Amino acid sequence: MNIILLHTCCACCASYVVPHLQKKFRVINYFYNPNIQPAAEYFLRLDEMRIVSDHFETGLEIPEYHPEEWENTVEPFRDLPEKSRRCWECYRLRLEETARKAAELGIRSFATTLSVSPHKVYSRIVEAGETAERLHGVNFYAEDFKKQNGFKISVRRSRELDLTRQDYCGCILSLREAEERRKRK
Repeated sequence: MNIILLHTCCACCASYVVPHLQKKFRVINYFYNPNIQPAAEYFLRLDEMRIVSDHFETGLEIPEYHPEEWENTVEPFRDLPEKSRRCWECYRLRLEETARKAAELGIRSFATTLSVSPHKVYSRIVEAGETAERLHGVNFYAEDFKKQNGFKISVRRSRELDLTRQDYCGCILSLREAEERRKRK
């Protein structure tokens, strides 16, 4: 069975995508998320990713946590809202690193859990994945995982596995936007 390196943004998204991909691939999760802040949130999501990896019997690659990589990437776009170039650059950063890691490990394909979220723009994810594919010579497996009830299944599995469901993507800018939404309610 072919191996795929799966960029995982959080355990709740992975709870659907991992078993879905296991029908076709041996999955190794890659938790590269320098966007996640504060650090306590990063380590909470990492701990839960360990639970999902153990539950579905996958490998888990964990690079060092360097939030400054994300900060440097999105700095010119900090004032833009969610679903803007700020996010597209974040997708690009994480998918290029995942493709680089796949090539380093000799894995021919990579994917991301990002597309299971209804808050992410699938066409931009594909664009970032295809760019990373060309740069690193590995295949981007593009699938809109929210289709066929993927998002709903991820919500149900998250509850079954007692995982945290976040109300922001992970970056500090999105956290502030989520706090503003809560205040308005």
